Amino acid sequence: MTMRITIDPVSCDAFGYCAEILPEVITLDEWGYPIVDQRPLPPRLLELAKRAVRDCPRRAISLVRDSRAL
Repeated sequence: MTMRITIDPVSCDAFGYCAEILPEVITLDEWGYPIVDQRPLPPRLLELAKRAVRDCPRRAISLVRDSRAL
């Protein structure tokens, strides 16, 4: 099963924790909002992605099944 990260831009308050936890997939723009690499998440990063989802103070991050890989 292939997964990817999504961000709800309305909920995000640009704390930046996600980019600290998962810099391989998430970078920040000049205002501190996340920019997510849209490629499928490598399996080796799945646990870190789950942590980023769990630790987001605004619950703006989701881990979803990548339907494009089907």
